[in-house]
Amino acid sequence: MAAWSAEQIPGQDGKVAVVTGANSGLGLITARELARHGAQVVLAVRDTDAGQRAVTTIRKAVPEAKVQVRKLDLASLSSVGACAKTLTKQFPAIDLLINNAGVVRLGPPLTTADGFELHIGTNMLGHFALTGLLLDALSRADAPRVVSLSSVTHKDVHLDFEDLMSHQDYDASRAYRRSKLATTVFGLELDRRLRAADSPVASVIAHPGLSNTNLTPRAWEGRGKLGHLVAQGFLLITQSPEKGALPQLFAATNPSVRSGQFFGPSGFREARGNVAEVKPSAEAVDASVGERLWSAAQSLTKTFYL
Repeated sequence: MAAWSAEQIPGQDGKVAVVTGANSGLGLITARELARHGAQVVLAVRDTDAGQRAVTTIRKAVPEAKVQVRKLDLASLSSVGACAKTLTKQFPAIDLLINNAGVVRLGPPLTTADGFELHIGTNMLGHFALTGLLLDALSRADAPRVVSLSSVTHKDVHLDFEDLMSHQDYDASRAYRRSKLATTVFGLELDRRLRAADSPVASVIAHPGLSNTNLTPRAWEGRGKLGHLVAQGFLLITQSPEKGALPQLFAATNPSVRSGQFFGPSGFREARGNVAEVKPSAEAVDASVGERLWSAAQSLTKTFYL
């Protein structure tokens, strides 16, 4: 694939895009570029003050941007439901849902408002519920897409269905990577179910490689001087957020994209480079794993669809 840039995004006029976690990093860049090309963009964020600052940042770059902020805390199913209700009331049809938001927090185990382990609860289960609650609105749009944000680290772990909440021998880094494997499994199982239902919605997955975003230093909060040094060292080998956002922008907007595809950087170990189609792990593409995770997610979130 030839080098692709955000300048090649086709016109998005008339489209409604919901971007989770759009107040900073990859989400902010994604929201800005969609707005630059004409989309009406909803920044669905936990911190609405940070969301309003992001709106100001976007409008400095794109004065005519059509952007707004909505409250969404993916670590609370109540907040997810309230956000979905607000969005579907305002927008009968939604063209793009970009499940970008994520959390990585090293250290002792933390839980969501609903008692889920923080990483899988926020990164996967919250987005699972949001996607289901917005599916009818997505289905009313022309060529709608759901883009799920994976990580190259999803290939390093396996899901333990006997311990999805990582209670046994907790390791925060492993819990994060498992949440990204779960996100990848979700995106692929969503594709299978959408096609089986003859739905117009496409499910696409992307990952940013190793990108310099605010998640990197935040992951090491509370880890002292060593944690600070590790975070700063990690930043030296990353690519810019501008480059890191390209796979999900391509997945969301390129006319050639098909449901079920997975995009990331083309370079060594998919750490950086131009956008390319990449391969998920063998576990991620296993339909039996997808079916099992889907069933578990429905039971945990009490959100049933497809």
